[in-house]
Amino acid sequence: MNEYNEKRLEDTIEEYLISENGGYTKSTDSDFNAELGLDTEKLLAFIKTSQEFEWDKFANKFKNNPEKNFLLKMDEAIKKQGILKVLRSGFKTRGIKFRMVYFKPVSSLNDIDRINYSKNICNVVRQLHYQVKGNNSLDMVLMVNGIPLVTMELKNQFTGQNVENAKHQYRYDRDPNEAIFKYKYRSLVHFAVDVKEVYMTTRLQKENTFFLPFNQGTNGSGNVGGKGNPVNINGFDTAYLWEKVLQKDSLLNIIHKYMHVEEVEKTDRKGNQIKKDIVIFPRYHQLDVVTKLIDDVKQKGSGDNYLIQHSAGSGKSNSIAWLAYRLAGLHNDNNEPIFNSIIVVTDRRVLDSQLQDTIYQFDHMDGLVEKIDEKKTSQHLKEAINDNKKIIISTIQKFPVVYKEINGSNKTFAVIVDEAHSSQTGEDARKLKEALADKEALLEEYARLEGLDEEQRDLEEDKVVQELISHGKHTNLSFFAFTATPKVKTLQLFGHRLNDGTYRPFHIYSMRQAIEEGFILDVLQNYMTYNTYYQIAKKIEDDPTLDASRAASAVAKFQSLHPHNISQKVKIIVEHFDTITRHKINGKAKAMIVTASRLHAVRYYQALVKYIKENDYKHLDVLVAFSGTVNDDGIEHTEVSLNKLNQYGYHIKESQLPEYFESEDFNMLVVAEKYQTGFDQPLLHTMYVDKKLSGVKAVQTLSRLNRTTKGKEDTFVLDFVNDAEDIQKSFQPYYEATILENGTDPDILYNLKSDLDDYKMYLSHEVHEFAKVYYSTSDELKNMGRLTNHLQPAIERYNEREPEEQNQFKADLQSFNRLYAFIIQVDRMFDKELQEFYVYARMLQKILPKGDIGKIELDDKLVLEYYKIEKSFTGSIELEKTEGMVSAIKGGSGGKEQKKDPLSVIIEKFNERFGTEWSEADKVLMQLESRLLKSDQLLGLGKSPDRKTFDDIYEREAENVIADQYFENAEIFSYLMRNPDAKQYLIAEMKEKVYHAITKR
Repeated sequence: MNEYNEKRLEDTIEEYLISENGGYTKSTDSDFNAELGLDTEKLLAFIKTSQEFEWDKFANKFKNNPEKNFLLKMDEAIKKQGILKVLRSGFKTRGIKFRMVYFKPVSSLNDIDRINYSKNICNVVRQLHYQVKGNNSLDMVLMVNGIPLVTMELKNQFTGQNVENAKHQYRYDRDPNEAIFKYKYRSLVHFAVDVKEVYMTTRLQKENTFFLPFNQGTNGSGNVGGKGNPVNINGFDTAYLWEKVLQKDSLLNIIHKYMHVEEVEKTDRKGNQIKKDIVIFPRYHQLDVVTKLIDDVKQKGSGDNYLIQHSAGSGKSNSIAWLAYRLAGLHNDNNEPIFNSIIVVTDRRVLDSQLQDTIYQFDHMDGLVEKIDEKKTSQHLKEAINDNKKIIISTIQKFPVVYKEINGSNKTFAVIVDEAHSSQTGEDARKLKEALADKEALLEEYARLEGLDEEQRDLEEDKVVQELISHGKHTNLSFFAFTATPKVKTLQLFGHRLNDGTYRPFHIYSMRQAIEEGFILDVLQNYMTYNTYYQIAKKIEDDPTLDASRAASAVAKFQSLHPHNISQKVKIIVEHFDTITRHKINGKAKAMIVTASRLHAVRYYQALVKYIKENDYKHLDVLVAFSGTVNDDGIEHTEVSLNKLNQYGYHIKESQLPEYFESEDFNMLVVAEKYQTGFDQPLLHTMYVDKKLSGVKAVQTLSRLNRTTKGKEDTFVLDFVNDAEDIQKSFQPYYEATILENGTDPDILYNLKSDLDDYKMYLSHEVHEFAKVYYSTSDELKNMGRLTNHLQPAIERYNEREPEEQNQFKADLQSFNRLYAFIIQVDRMFDKELQEFYVYARMLQKILPKGDIGKIELDDKLVLEYYKIEKSFTGSIELEKTEGMVSAIKGGSGGKEQKKDPLSVIIEKFNERFGTEWSEADKVLMQLESRLLKSDQLLGLGKSPDRKTFDDIYEREAENVIADQYFENAEIFSYLMRNPDAKQYLIAEMKEKVYHAITKR
């Protein structure tokens, strides 16, 4: 027999599992009851020896065959509650409570729990015959107390079979109706294993059985890599499965503290609510990140920060729930709790309930999870923390209201941050730290560093010092920050600093691995870009001199909002959606149109609705999403006023939009900022982008497409603004791991402060007097008048300066304030003078005059002469398999020198950038449009012409203009006269632009 056959793999697994490290004993299937799916002998032996008193009571109640009656009662409990709940909580019958398994105690102080744990009977059985009728066998089954928990089918590449054959075997040769396979009745998880890879499922459904990869990644779990496993020079590459996961203590820990039933509620196309449940077994990287975090905290105690860079598709919500629960029960070597409370900071409502429901399955203790949702106030948060509630869920915005009333002295906290982003470096985050900090210990540290004697150490009333001690890291606080796209500030705040000065995530599950494992789709695989070319001219004789930057923005706005530009792009969007997208995902695919502003969103929405109606696309309908009210030519629009169910005229509420977009009534969503992050809609297949995107914003926006669902095989992006190279640069840092090459030097603050001093806008005594008033009360509004008076001298000096100096000062002031707010999250500087200047500078920035920088409006001064849109790229944007390095914040000024140019020069520069070599055909088209816009017949229709009347007159006038132009370009116009189809196409191309131009006059 070949030494590499399937049996050799079985031998290796069994050899480890029955070793002292493995914790199992070898057994056979001789006592396995296929009809019940149990080894009844071992089950009854466990009950009788571990719960002798309970068994005697039960046997006295059922004197006639107590064994049979016990099995019946247990079976009833499992059918009603599910195997997982009965394993975890046991079951009751006739007032008698039976435990089906004992779990390892959190603390070693409880001898009874430790002894009970040792009474578990854990067996490994090879070639277990499981059929009531038949002789099929499973390669390997793991049992605890006679109950099968894990099944395995093993394959070996050296014999020509692999994990795919094992999956096939489960799907087509293993009947889910056999007792051992029944969902939520017996086995909890099924593994398909070969020497290279592992896959798992918690439910057999014949050919519909869905397997998840259970691999480490090519460089090991928590490291950068792709799908698969690292080479194991000491054995099989999949040895981690039996050595780290199926080992007795590990498996029972997973059942006790990880596995749970997740309920999913969906609405079908008829509006019916459908509830489904899924038994969750943690993926390998989830087990790994929680285990490594727990081990590190147990070794070091509180006080460290941890950055977890886990991609979309990583199952972050479950990872957070498991981590919160494990941290809540974590003890040090002296059996003391390491944390008083675990605080989960999130803005996701779905995480609130999911975390609460998940933890409740592990532990029924009342009040273990305290949810501070929108129905509760900051006072509830204060009470929960002061009362030492174990797990608290809240938004960060609730902390500033009560941060001074929370007592964190002599307490330790773990703060889990769901989606770490820039809010963790602002004032709310600082006040969270100030609320939870051990103030007594920090005041002692400050006094020691300042060399204060005992008489000088009464610092509790010094409010500047009270604020200073909230800065930096705290030995009583540990932060656990989860994000897929860490920014520079996030890396320096939460990342681990290595000896080479770089900051790295503690644990990584990369975008690359998530894509390769099939948990998300690669949104860059099908990417198309368009280039838009245009030439703009003045239509006024004057040539005013304008601020070059703001005027260029006005020209760009004129072009981007021009009806011809939008109508041409809308035509491309609708025809692409109708031809390609709507047939995707079994006809359920949806699209998002990303626009540059709220006004763009309104105009796009109106143009889409109009084009769809005029071209009779009955199966297409559009929604729009934006905040607030948009005024367009005197007409006010809101999201609600535009979104309605056409057949009923019912306006869709803002909160209802996601639900209606998911329905079959709508398939396109126009957005301006809203729904570009955090929106989870798996039916989104295509994105049309007409907005500049870069960095994290590009990744977050395009990643709305990456969710998987049944029938979704790919995605598509059509981009009118960004080129493929820019998108590649945006995604590259987040494809594998994001590394900060070095941290921001806190001393930059002193350089910025020196630059601000040089403006001579303020005097040092003014800053100090302001700070005295500021810190004299906790109510900033109460002293607003006095505070403003102390700022007045600086404001007067500011008003006397030239606009260029004003702009530069304001930019430098903003740069200092932003950098200081970030640095004090990372470092504790204990600099009272700098802190006083910061509170002064922050208020001064808010109150400085805005200046006369009104918008420059050029719409009535410009005309679009030439326009052309061309496809420039189609294909896949490839990312390199390498770590992404980002640079530290330098703290430079954001100010720009104000430059003025004549309008003609501004337009010339714009045309140089966005123009092209215009063909004769381009020029002819523009000539025709220009002539039509001078037609007395068309102009006589007024600003609101009847559409049918316009169409009739337009067709006639277009024919006349083409005939009149013959002698100016005989070659092209003779071609048009010979080819009626080409002529009609040209006339149709011009119609909408001419119509919009006339109605806008």
